[in-house]
Amino acid sequence: MKIEFVDREGYKISARFQKILTEKLAKLEKYFDEDAKVRVVCRKVAKQEKLEITITAKGAIYRSEVVSGSMYDNIDLALPKIEKQVVRLRDKKKDKRQVRKSIKDMPVEEPTFEFLDEEPEELPAVFKKKTFNLDPLTIDDARFAIERLGHSFYVFLNARTGRVNVLYKRNDGAFGLIDLKY
Repeated sequence: MKIEFVDREGYKISARFQKILTEKLAKLEKYFDEDAKVRVVCRKVAKQEKLEITITAKGAIYRSEVVSGSMYDNIDLALPKIEKQVVRLRDKKKDKRQVRKSIKDMPVEEPTFEFLDEEPEELPAVFKKKTFNLDPLTIDDARFAIERLGHSFYVFLNARTGRVNVLYKRNDGAFGLIDLKY
């Protein structure tokens, strides 16, 4: 695994902390190959310390954020969360009874637009920009990523079609798929 340490907002990562976290992350190597990437972000939040660990491996993303009084305590809180995510995803993939839907089976809703006669309000400025690599994933893997990350949508490269897709969670709890044609 390749580990990247990032310190932000007044926190300085010590060599001792890096060594301890590297040793503890080594215990998770049994789940990942050498290409797995780990990003560790440490920062101060109010009077507490926040640890964010994100592992990207084979298109899957595992993430844990914890806040406590000590960064060393955060290690013991964050790693079990990630291991639980890894085991849960592995078990779901192994489950033979799970039905995989193809893109053709998924309902596609046509967008509807409302046009107003009045001038639109001024739009807010872009607050945050993220850049990421598009890894080929199946629709089920993208659905698992939404559940693990707690997001309402996920952008991915569809492994079956080779096109960019957006999977989103609808208000009724079902998932919708946007298949981009370009």
